[in-house]
Amino acid sequence: MASSDLATTLTALLEPRAEEHKLQLVAVEVVGHKHAPTVRVYLDRDGGIDIAAISAANEWIEEALDGVKQLSDSYTLEVSSPGIERPLRRLVDFERFVGSTADIRTEMAVDRRKRFNGTITGVEGSDVLVDVDGCAYRVPHHAITKAKLRVTIDFGQEGKGESA
Repeated sequence: MASSDLATTLTALLEPRAEEHKLQLVAVEVVGHKHAPTVRVYLDRDGGIDIAAISAANEWIEEALDGVKQLSDSYTLEVSSPGIERPLRRLVDFERFVGSTADIRTEMAVDRRKRFNGTITGVEGSDVLVDVDGCAYRVPHHAITKAKLRVTIDFGQEGKGESA
């Protein structure tokens, strides 16, 4: 089973359990060697997630994964918050972050592009609306292979090199 297929299987398994614990399953990734994979589970909740919630989630996730025959006995589980450059997976994720900058990649060209680095301006039907340097694009959700928030930190150069 390919790692993307296994990630899809694990997402279907863990999503309802996350909801039971009042958490949002942001993404599941399976990386590394197939005989000793690393399973990364990203969780969030309104107001953000803390270490206590992640620690508690570790237990029920591990319990759920123990019943998955496609995982070998020697897998590594990593449970964490999605971080500031969180993945965007569902249409509701794009709706939640309207006005934010994102990096979106597609499997097929949309208006001769496969990469969109711009501002999420909305969601219409099953399309994500994104503005890239003043040009508006409609990106079909089904065509998106990877998307994440893009954060730019301005360390401010104000006052540098000035003398009193």
